[in-house]
Amino acid sequence: MLKLEKLNKVFRANDVETTALNEVNLRISAGEFIAVTGPSGCGKSTLLNILGLLDSPTSGTYRFMDKDVSKYSERERAHLRKSGVGFVFQSFNLISELSVHANVELPLLYQKIAPAERRRRVESVLEKVGVASRRDHLPKQLSGGQQQRVAVARAIVGKPQLILADEPTGNLDSANGEEVMHMLMALHAEGSTIVMVTHSPLHAQFAQRTIRMLDGRILSESRTPLAELVA
Repeated sequence: MLKLEKLNKVFRANDVETTALNEVNLRISAGEFIAVTGPSGCGKSTLLNILGLLDSPTSGTYRFMDKDVSKYSERERAHLRKSGVGFVFQSFNLISELSVHANVELPLLYQKIAPAERRRRVESVLEKVGVASRRDHLPKQLSGGQQQRVAVARAIVGKPQLILADEPTGNLDSANGEEVMHMLMALHAEGSTIVMVTHSPLHAQFAQRTIRMLDGRILSESRTPLAELVA
């Protein structure tokens, strides 16, 4: 599904160059649940941004669903992103002025889905993540755990091929963090492809495979004990 070959990302500011990704080779199959770990500044977020078509590599190739998207323009990446990728962020990134229903509906507006189908899909995913009773609430009226549930609903309402989660439990207490991880596991069990960046060794164990990064490179890969147990 996803294939990176000799992928590099270099950021340039004035006369200074910073290598964020260095000769990264990675394959992710459809239906996998991958955790990406490593210290701050190791390239995890840069990798996620490229996987999610928010940025493009400096060199190397990135194939997304058999398409070489390495040289895509921002407009081309945005078009593919709208229906192909769902994002879950640490800070939730909900629009404070919009209700829960309206926040979750946004991706469908971008896809120009008909109103009746939008309503059906939004109600369905709100039930799925357990916040249907909060559909008319504003984000500030929700707990952190509820806000992240809404963020997950927004990520999956468009039926994306790939779900990217950037520290999805980082702003949550342990109980709500566990709930979010079990939610991601349930999505994976239904066939979703998930790539999650996390600093938590415990939460990384929920994934099938853990990729450890250091200094812009993939240091190691391993299957996780919990993944073996669940399988």
